[in-house]
Amino acid sequence: MGGFAAIIGPNADRARFDLMRQSVAGRGEVEETAEAAGVLVSTRTSDRGQEDTTSTWQSRDGEWIVCLDGTVYNGAELAVELREEGHPLRCGNSLDVLVAAVLRWGETAVARLRGDFAFAVIEVGTGRTYLGRDPVGVRSLYWAWADGCLHVGSEVKALVPTGTSIHEVPPGNHAWAAPGSTPEAKPYVDLFRSVDTTPVTDTHRACTLVRAALEESVLARCRTQVPVGVVLSGGLDSSLVLALLRRSHPDCVAFTIGSPDSEDVRYARRLTADLGVRHEVIDVPPERISRHDVRRAIRMSECTEYGDVINAVVSVPLFARMREAGVDIALAGDGSDELFGGYAMYDQVPPEAARRLFEHKIRNLSRTELQRVDRTGMGQGVEVRMPFLDPTLIRAAMRVPMELKVRDGREKWILRHAFADLLPDYVLNRPKNPMSHSSGLHERARLHKPWFARHYRKAGYEALGPLRRDFSVVLGQEGHDLDRALAAISARPDHTAAEHGRDLLGAVRWNAVSAARAARRGARARTSRSG
Repeated sequence: MGGFAAIIGPNADRARFDLMRQSVAGRGEVEETAEAAGVLVSTRTSDRGQEDTTSTWQSRDGEWIVCLDGTVYNGAELAVELREEGHPLRCGNSLDVLVAAVLRWGETAVARLRGDFAFAVIEVGTGRTYLGRDPVGVRSLYWAWADGCLHVGSEVKALVPTGTSIHEVPPGNHAWAAPGSTPEAKPYVDLFRSVDTTPVTDTHRACTLVRAALEESVLARCRTQVPVGVVLSGGLDSSLVLALLRRSHPDCVAFTIGSPDSEDVRYARRLTADLGVRHEVIDVPPERISRHDVRRAIRMSECTEYGDVINAVVSVPLFARMREAGVDIALAGDGSDELFGGYAMYDQVPPEAARRLFEHKIRNLSRTELQRVDRTGMGQGVEVRMPFLDPTLIRAAMRVPMELKVRDGREKWILRHAFADLLPDYVLNRPKNPMSHSSGLHERARLHKPWFARHYRKAGYEALGPLRRDFSVVLGQEGHDLDRALAAISARPDHTAAEHGRDLLGAVRWNAVSAARAARRGARARTSRSG
């Protein structure tokens, strides 16, 4: 885990660099720096004690500097291969493997890395810089060009001090920046052009394929000696991750956030009791959510859609409690809905249109759900890993036809069927409910929605792009026609004043009714106690 900020160029400004490095300080307690002529680098990493988490490397001759944010899950396998080819490794951690792989295999190395990562390789003598990012975009990477220098950072806020346009290295891309020029990104992998695209229509074979891929993905992400947590909503996806993690980490801890009487809290309490897993509940009475909480969530998450901002408001206290509990690695169930038919739209359009929607959702996870989780987790020192978004599982899901993903009106049917022996019926039969809704906190956060864009602009994030309407909502309004929805968002990214007004009125009414119900429940409880 970690983050980095760097300036490469003859006019590297130290005052600006200090602002950049301070902006990523939340991504780890330990700071490592590297300096050379025309190069300033700062990385952040966790102080895990039992593991080597170094995230900066500088060659003995000073000619190369490498910084890494993230984890390479197949590092042990690559280390064996590299040693056999005569490339000694210092300790075999993720950074060590990355450096040796790039030195041995050059540009082709990035395609061999399995993990969640963003990195920068800097040739000090020339200023030539090589950037790379994982296939799905679990970790982020941005750049900006200002005053004749290349500025690189793990978050948008790291580049706001440049005062210029900010650009993203897309997921699954790598890029060389020649001295004095901007990076030219190109894809090194295409998740949607698999070697084997043969549909798996047999139920048993499909279950076997999906189950093996998910089990192995969870195992790969929990090979650590430090405590591991799970973001648990009590829904199908997070419950599966918890049940699988518990096999290798029986001391894992589940964390659930919500209002005291929320659906998530009820399901999660029951499941953790049945599994015998330690459970931490972050009770958040809706009335405690303030404008300060919303402003903090926007600044931390950098989210670019309204719905993701609301989810970020819920995520910030969740990961803050994780960190307080000494947990800095967590697993989450994000990505399952996209892969396994968790959205009604997949079943409402022809197969070819469903395929396009599927690819669009996966390609854009990096700026929606994954961005929210990365910033609100890593911004507080918690590295969140996503077992459902392993490339092997993504490719397996692509081979499963929609009729096995949605059957008899039940979304994610294949997942429920494949793991029917692992989870109790009350979880297997629980319908999908979006995070902020099932936590009981959505409507309270929605009261502040008309001011989201103002906070976003004030943070300087429009240097990357504007805050936009929720694409999923626009897509539904456009009959799930992807081209029409993209055109609609392009033509009008934000809500109108009238739309904000109607939305605010609805939120006010909901909160008023909710408060009245809570007051009546309190009165009945007091009467019962006095009687």
